[in-house]
Amino acid sequence: MSNSFFKRFKKEEEPPVIEEEAPVWEDRIIWVSVLQKIAFPVLNNLARGSLRKNMPFESNNAEGQKFSYLEAFARVFNGIAPWLELGADASQEGKVREKYLQLTLKCIKNAVSTNNNDYIFVVEPKQSLVEVALFAQGLLRAKTQVWLNLPMDVQARIIREFKNTRIIAPYENHWLLYTSIIEAALLEFTGECDKERLTYAISKFRDELYIGDGIYSNGEDFEAGYFNSLVIHPMLNDVLVVMRKYGLQEGELLDVQLMRSSRLASQLERMISPEGTYPLLGKALSYRCGIFHLLSQAALLKILPRNISPAQVRSALTKVIQRQFSGNQNFDSEGWLICGFNGSQLEICENNIDTGSLYACCAVFLPLGLKPEDMFWKAPSEDWSSLKAWNGQPIQPDQSINF
Repeated sequence: MSNSFFKRFKKEEEPPVIEEEAPVWEDRIIWVSVLQKIAFPVLNNLARGSLRKNMPFESNNAEGQKFSYLEAFARVFNGIAPWLELGADASQEGKVREKYLQLTLKCIKNAVSTNNNDYIFVVEPKQSLVEVALFAQGLLRAKTQVWLNLPMDVQARIIREFKNTRIIAPYENHWLLYTSIIEAALLEFTGECDKERLTYAISKFRDELYIGDGIYSNGEDFEAGYFNSLVIHPMLNDVLVVMRKYGLQEGELLDVQLMRSSRLASQLERMISPEGTYPLLGKALSYRCGIFHLLSQAALLKILPRNISPAQVRSALTKVIQRQFSGNQNFDSEGWLICGFNGSQLEICENNIDTGSLYACCAVFLPLGLKPEDMFWKAPSEDWSSLKAWNGQPIQPDQSINF
C-alpha cells in the first residue's frame, strides 16, 4: 500500500474537494478510494455543520429538498457502516477508517441537534420514513463502533426521532420494511418496540408477496427492477436477525430468507457483463451500483451460493465500481454526485429522486466490513459468470429454487 493514497484524506480546515483519482492497485484499495471520493463531501460538510449550505440540490421535483440532506447522510452511512464497524487499527487503512469513524460520530451529533445548522431529521410524511429507516439500518450494522460510542443524550435524541416516525403510515409495499427496521433498531437498542409495526411487514412478505425463485412482489402489482436487491432482501435479512435474537416467532423465517437471498445474489452476479455493465431495468437506476446492495450483503454475511466464489463477486463488483466511478463523469466540480446513471442524465431520474438519493450507491461497499485477510479480499482475482461464459470457459447452468 502506498502512503500517498492514505494521506489524501483532507484536513478539517480545508474545503471539500474531489480527492484525486487513485491508481489501479489491489481491489480493496480501489474500493476504499472510491468510498472516500463519494462519501467525503457529505461527511466532511455535515461534521462541520455546513451540509445545508454547501450541498447542491438537483431534481425534477423541488419538494424533496427538505429531505435531501438526511438522504445523503443516511445512505452514505448505511453503506459504509460495516467498514466503520471494523474500528481503528494500526494499519494505514485502519487510520483512514478511524478518521471516517470520528467524522461519522460528529455527523450524527450535528444531525440530531435541534440547535445546529445541520439538524436534518425532518419528520414529515412520507419521505423521512425512508431515510430514518436507512439510518437505523446503518446503526444496526455499526452498533459497537458507532451506536455505543455516541453520548447518552445523542442516543436519547435518536430514539425520540425513531419513535416520531410512528405517525407515518407506510405504503403497502417495500415501505412496510422501513417501519420494521426502525422498530428492530428500537428493540436492539432499548429492548422495547411496537411489535405490530415490527412484524406486519414480515408477515406480509412471507405470506402474500413471495412470487418464487428468490423474488418478492413489491406490493400487489409486480414490476421488474432492482427493489428486491435495493431494499426488500437486505431489510428482511437485518430485521429477521434481530427478531431471531429476541426469540420472536416471525424470526423463524430467517433461514429460508437467507437461502432466498443467496439465490437472488446468484442472479445479480450473472447480470454483470464482462465490461462491468448491467441491465437498465425498472426504477432507481440513478442509484448506480447501489442496485447490487443484496449481492454485497450476501458477500458480507457469507451466504453466497456454493457455485459462486467470493473472489469472482469481488472481481465483478470491482469492475462495476471502476466503470462508474474511476472517472469524474458522475461528479460535479465540487465532488458531489450528479443526477443520472453514467453522467448528467436527469431525465432518467424519477420525481422522488434528488441529489441526496444518489448516495444509495454506497450500498455496494458493504463487503469492506470483511477484514482484509478474509478470502473475499485475499483470494486471487477470478472471472465472474458472464466473463467466463463469453470467453468460452466452463460455466455451470443457472439453477432456480422452489422454496
